[in-house]
Amino acid sequence: MDAAEQPTLRALLSRRDLGLGLISTEGDLPPGALDHPLRWVHSSDLADPTPFLAEDLALLTTGTQFDAGTDFDVYVGRLSDRGVLGLGFGTDVHRAGIPDELVTECARRGIPLFEVPYRTPFIAVARAHSEAIAAQAYARRSWALDTQRALALAALRPHGLDATVAELGRRLGVWVGMYDASGALQLSHPRTSMSAGRLASLGERATEVLTRGLEAGQSLTIDEQTFMLFTVGRGGQLRGVIALAVDALDPEARTVVTSVIAMAGLALEQSDQLARSRRRLNSQLLSSLLDDDPTLARRVLGSMPAAPVVVAIAADAPAGPLSDWWERRRSEHGTASFLAESPEGVVVCLSMADESLLDEIATRFGIRIGASGSESYDAFSRAHAQALAALRQQSDAGVFHFADAAGSSILSALATDEARLVAESRLAPLRDHDARSGSDLEGSLRVWLEHDAKAEPAAAALGVHRHTLRSRIAQAGALLASDLSSFPARAELWTLLQTARD
Repeated sequence: MDAAEQPTLRALLSRRDLGLGLISTEGDLPPGALDHPLRWVHSSDLADPTPFLAEDLALLTTGTQFDAGTDFDVYVGRLSDRGVLGLGFGTDVHRAGIPDELVTECARRGIPLFEVPYRTPFIAVARAHSEAIAAQAYARRSWALDTQRALALAALRPHGLDATVAELGRRLGVWVGMYDASGALQLSHPRTSMSAGRLASLGERATEVLTRGLEAGQSLTIDEQTFMLFTVGRGGQLRGVIALAVDALDPEARTVVTSVIAMAGLALEQSDQLARSRRRLNSQLLSSLLDDDPTLARRVLGSMPAAPVVVAIAADAPAGPLSDWWERRRSEHGTASFLAESPEGVVVCLSMADESLLDEIATRFGIRIGASGSESYDAFSRAHAQALAALRQQSDAGVFHFADAAGSSILSALATDEARLVAESRLAPLRDHDARSGSDLEGSLRVWLEHDAKAEPAAAALGVHRHTLRSRIAQAGALLASDLSSFPARAELWTLLQTARD
């Protein structure tokens, strides 16, 4: 409601039937002095009525308590300290006009002084204000009921939660935003009325409120703008925060906000249930895709990313938040994709054109991702295996592509911890001999194999005679119990040397 519609001193003075007249000069009063909500109108001719007064009321007096010795400074000072919003003087009851000293002190203290003419009983002024309070209460209740109906209709529209938040903002006439459990802004109205800095600060505060598990409305000020924050959900299942750019809410407005919070909680709970069901369904569809048959997935989902596709596996990924973010991203940008949970991690299938989104995921969630090369759906299982192989080689957050792994040697792909143990065990007799005798048979073998097992160039590289090198090779072969004159034995020896730790 506008200030003019509220029960204020200005509204009371505007009643022509009462004939009240403002004695104070409005320009000399504090800003908004006539527009504060007026709680009540009381009359008293006591020299000190303040023990019987409440804050935010207007006091009426006929001045019978004033005499030649009255200290108007003390009298008006007491009224000011008590929070009296206005003083009405009934003229021509006990004296004509208003004492000049009273006019002066009211002006100095910033208390509006007005005249109540003889023909207007004090009870008429009090009754007029009481009627204004009742009219305001009725108007606010009517507003609340109408707003509740409008919010209920908004909730039935497509994207009902978004429509409900927008309707709440319009009805309250303020900015309204909704943050999810991660502190990300999901909905707002109006969308462009808040600076990025304020939105970020609100997100940080929303995250703090959710982390601490606070349910009651919280108030904070950012860049001289006051906000009220309300959590959605209860106890250990807080699902988000609704923020309003408002200083305070009256009971009717708070009731409306409470109903929106309840609707938002229900909508998010239903959304979570649908998301969990969708994730379970996608996990089942993944099994079908791993059989290199996309028929079932296309039939259930309606469409799949256009082939050729890239399959990626995200390790240690928060499945719920990642899935929710991915669905919003897909909806906003029209990205065709498939996402499913698996024992290896979260599996993502997307077209080659959208492959760059993997870097965005890895950066946003700080996770490791292994990505396959491009494959058709009838080779989906191979793409999945490639993604898994790439993931195993990725130790830090980021995306590792199978093409990078495929570009290295086959020996590096086979260099598992188990393979290294086997290689070190097989080379142990040779290394023990070198350690005891101070020789370097292992080094000689490496140089010999690097020179295609040819004695003369290898001996020249080592700076020894070719007969010396042949003697070393024979000695190494005996220690390894291997005939190094055959290619299979040499190939195995090279694999052992490449796989074992130096």
